[in-house]
Amino acid sequence: MEAYKLSRAKFATPLSGKGAAIKGARWNSIGVELIYLASNRSLAMAEVAVHFTLATIPGDYVMMTIYIPDNISIKKLNESALPKDWNTFPHPGSTQAIGDKFVLANKYCVMQIPSAVTQGDYNILVNPNHPDFSKIKILSTAKFPFDKRIFK
Repeated sequence: MEAYKLSRAKFATPLSGKGAAIKGARWNSIGVELIYLASNRSLAMAEVAVHFTLATIPGDYVMMTIYIPDNISIKKLNESALPKDWNTFPHPGSTQAIGDKFVLANKYCVMQIPSAVTQGDYNILVNPNHPDFSKIKILSTAKFPFDKRIFK
């Protein structure tokens, strides 16, 4: 499987989950390392774009294509398995508890969860502390200029 990550160039490598651990996010609490990927490039862009305006978006983004081998353990969560408020903003603590439990259990390397930004798409969460994490590889990294029409 391929997954995608839109990242500022200076934070693109190595894949670590340390950035998410600094502030926490929808699926992890502060201090819990988790790598956020998207199932397609458009979702990766949407997940970043919702946090910026045209005036505030940095110009140094890169799109990363990530290879996840088919034999890596994946936990799949459907919307029906999530709390009612899972996709609200700001995110609830209940979603962080789900991600924290996923990382701490260390049973699966990857968790597929519905996107809160794009209905019908999925985010791919990667536990960088799982033994299989070393099998996940960056296939490519390319400059990614945002089309200004997105912010109109």
